[in-house]
Amino acid sequence: MRVIDAPLRSRGGARRPAAALLAPLLLSAAPPGSAPKPADLVAASRAAAGRAEALSGRAAAAERAAAAAGRDRATLAARVRAGEGALAAAHARVAAADTALAAGRARAAAAVRPLVGLAAGLVALARRPALAAAARPGTLDEAMRLRALLGAALPAVRARLAAARGAVARRERLRGEALAAAAVLRATRGRLEARRTELALAEAAARARARALAGDASGEADRALALGEAARDLAARDAAAGAVRVTAAALAALPPPPPRPLAPGVWPPPLPPPRYRLPLPMGSARLVEGYGELSASGVRARGLTLAAAPGTPVVAPAAGRVRFAGRFRGWGVVVILEHAGGFTSTLTGLRDARVVAGEAVAAGRPLGRAAGPVGVELRLRGHPVDPVGLL
Repeated sequence: MRVIDAPLRSRGGARRPAAALLAPLLLSAAPPGSAPKPADLVAASRAAAGRAEALSGRAAAAERAAAAAGRDRATLAARVRAGEGALAAAHARVAAADTALAAGRARAAAAVRPLVGLAAGLVALARRPALAAAARPGTLDEAMRLRALLGAALPAVRARLAAARGAVARRERLRGEALAAAAVLRATRGRLEARRTELALAEAAARARARALAGDASGEADRALALGEAARDLAARDAAAGAVRVTAAALAALPPPPPRPLAPGVWPPPLPPPRYRLPLPMGSARLVEGYGELSASGVRARGLTLAAAPGTPVVAPAAGRVRFAGRFRGWGVVVILEHAGGFTSTLTGLRDARVVAGEAVAAGRPLGRAAGPVGVELRLRGHPVDPVGLL
């Protein structure tokens, strides 16, 4: 994962300014009291990228678990619907068994009804006195015929009654089985509904976890991007500072220019431009060190040091051409001007430079702003000159 050249983006996809993230990220990436290093920021960026990838994997796993729970829930819903259909079919079978049972009972009652009348006649005949039966003509013949009729009809009646009783028993058994199946189906449907509710809750929890992990992964990705961009900026600044140091070292290693031969009879040398001036307004600066004064380290000053408030404009003391403008060692921003007659002015302690090397400037032209005390050193062919006597 490339993090150094990646743009900063928010969770919604829009670009996020690096300044809004760099301050807390740099404070967390560097130990207290030390400046962050590009290598440390790159390591922190890679660690954040690793955490983002791990969180993304966990979010994907949670999303897969939620999808599996959703599929199981859909399967259970289908099983619940099938169970409801089976339960309805069982109730229909119970209703059919009840109807068939009622019909069987009616048929059994119809089959028994003739026997009831015949039994009533036999009972009445048995109660009649024997003499009265003997005195009645034809009674004996009727009794014989009746007995013969009963002997022929009773087996058929018994068979019909047994068949009716068997049908009623079978329908009773089928009704009991249908009721038991309906009870089992109701219990199964309750368990399926409870399981479906559990799966729905598990799916909702898994999706919430997936969203939270995705948000954390996005935050870690933003952190990695910010750290990578900070590392790139620091590396660029270090490279620029290294180039300036190399240039300053090369300038410091150069020998002073050879003195120019003076024409016979020309002495003293020509003065700087007549309108030489101090680079700071007199009302906003004061002299803190003069030319030739002995410093605390035992070195005599080769120029002037003027105290000025930070941000005070610094101007060119005389017309000339810019030979150098940039940072130099511990002097802050340095501007070197070359004037006519072999004179050069070196100004140190600037916060910034508003001119570039090779540019021609007029006297009083703004060169930059003061970062604090400003040093002014005037030289003639490489030798220091007191600028106060030339103002």
